[in-house]
Amino acid sequence: MKIAFSPCPNDTFVFHAWVHGLIPGAPKLDVTYADIDRTNNWAAEGKGPEIQKISYAALPWVLSDYALIPCGGALGRGCGPLVLTKEAQATAEAISGKRVAVPSERSTAYLLFRLWAAQNVPGGVGEIVVMPFHEIMPAVQAGDIDAGLVIHEARFTYQQYDLTLLSDLGNWWEKDTGLPIPLGAIIAHRSLDREAITKWVRSSVEYAWAHPEVSKPYIMEHAQELSLEVAKSHIDLYVNEFTKDLGEDGYAAIEALLGRAAEEGFVPKFDLSALR
Repeated sequence: MKIAFSPCPNDTFVFHAWVHGLIPGAPKLDVTYADIDRTNNWAAEGKGPEIQKISYAALPWVLSDYALIPCGGALGRGCGPLVLTKEAQATAEAISGKRVAVPSERSTAYLLFRLWAAQNVPGGVGEIVVMPFHEIMPAVQAGDIDAGLVIHEARFTYQQYDLTLLSDLGNWWEKDTGLPIPLGAIIAHRSLDREAITKWVRSSVEYAWAHPEVSKPYIMEHAQELSLEVAKSHIDLYVNEFTKDLGEDGYAAIEALLGRAAEEGFVPKFDLSALR
């Protein structure tokens, strides 16, 4: 069975047990490690593996072919994307008409940014530049970009680039809605057994929590030069109760995000019942 997920610590932590044949009855996995911008496009084009990690923001384009798996993804509180700038004490108005780098045009981060900017940036931003997330902070630091939308471990490392936090979009979302932030989703092709895949993914999550030391070599092998401390912080932030089971709060958050985005015309309208 083929699967694609990122080399980030939360994904390698979650899938370590299944990848290494530690889940009884689960089929062997053929893994492709890919940035979420690639998987978002693969899924929308009907390409790529049968199981993929994509942005929740990309779901409206893929739900006819893929089902949402209610575990294994990234959804939580205090873990949202950040808007960064080089200018100290900058305000939202300062990026009106300016160039902003984002990690993907179909990422949850970008969708949150568009919803936030619609409320807070007079006249809107200027040019949107898509680039790999690890290139964004250096580009802002160098002055090539006026502001950057960052995700993942950048939350813990942006100070190393002498950048300023303009907005924590997770905090904004939580204050505005009272709901957690839907970030990354696990999807499986509708030709597969959704119930079985859910069981295997959930078992892999539970194994990771029960045996946290076992997965460390695998995590650090793919951690893109992160320190063990930063990798652990990444896992602690993005792997939580919603990773085991979305639950009603998780589904409510996804429906709120995509429902608002559809009303704004940022994503195609779709039947929200297809999420379940």
